[in-house]
Amino acid sequence: MLHSPTILTRRISSFILVPIMFIVCHTPVLAVAPQIGLETIQTIRPETTAGLQTFFQALNYDWIQLENGVPPLILENIPADIENSTSTAVKKRTFFMGLLPMVLLANQEIAEERLEILQLMQKHGSRELHPSDYERLTEISKRYGLRGRPITDHRARAQLLQRVGTIPTSLVLAQAANESAWGTSRFARLGNNLFGEWTYKPGTGIVPAGRPPGKTYEVRKFSSLYESIRSYMNNLNRNGAYRKLREVRAELRKSEQAVTGMALAQGLLHYSQRGEEYIQEIQAMIRQNKLSRTEVASLRQPKIEVLTSIRTSGSGLFSTRNRSIGHLSPMRLNP
Repeated sequence: MLHSPTILTRRISSFILVPIMFIVCHTPVLAVAPQIGLETIQTIRPETTAGLQTFFQALNYDWIQLENGVPPLILENIPADIENSTSTAVKKRTFFMGLLPMVLLANQEIAEERLEILQLMQKHGSRELHPSDYERLTEISKRYGLRGRPITDHRARAQLLQRVGTIPTSLVLAQAANESAWGTSRFARLGNNLFGEWTYKPGTGIVPAGRPPGKTYEVRKFSSLYESIRSYMNNLNRNGAYRKLREVRAELRKSEQAVTGMALAQGLLHYSQRGEEYIQEIQAMIRQNKLSRTEVASLRQPKIEVLTSIRTSGSGLFSTRNRSIGHLSPMRLNP
């Protein structure tokens, strides 16, 4: 499953090491519709699980009260001590809360891209398309593994719209926990790989233990956890092995039903050699951890710049920096 999506990120500031206290700056969203604007997202690197929990508390980010909104942030790493957390409940809650903002951000990018496609199609209908618009559609089509010309071929257009779709947060979180052993697997630690994605370029990934003789596949390395999430979503949206997942999503949309992780899990037959057993396991994780309620969670949209001073009480230092990610203002998503 080799693909290399382009991450729309750039570093704005270098690491700022702050003992015991650090400042988090939420910059207002630059909503420049219909073009993709830039929003500055705080990026954090927690050293301990306790420190990360303190950070969440200071932001009033509560797993039980997701209706308060999810703060947009990028988590650079899962705390190394999460495996030794005081309880399984703490480990699960920290893992899910750390990933949820990035899942919502990645889904937001997809939702905006879908809207952009629809707008370009509308411009085509009114004969207002410019050469740059054709280039943009070609770029999007290529990233989603589509060879046809959506502008002139209605079948290619339908395929593109079927592929450019969000993935339910419940499904993403359940698979991330399952595939990465709650962020403790070797591949998650060394390669930021949360979903076990492969590469067939020798020397570019991590060689899995017990790989059969003669095989050349490796487990992909990602520059960040966020890149892993975006790559996984792109994989589900373009790989022929997950056509059923996309068909189920399209049918639910067509009938105006909610697109849920439980429903789309049926399209994961080829994600694991365990087939149906794997599907049942993912669905069980969604049920047992009540992940379906994350499907209505939305990112917070600060109206003004807010400075929040957070004390970790010695529970773990943080390094912080800002990262600019290409997307529009946060919105509530309906996959």
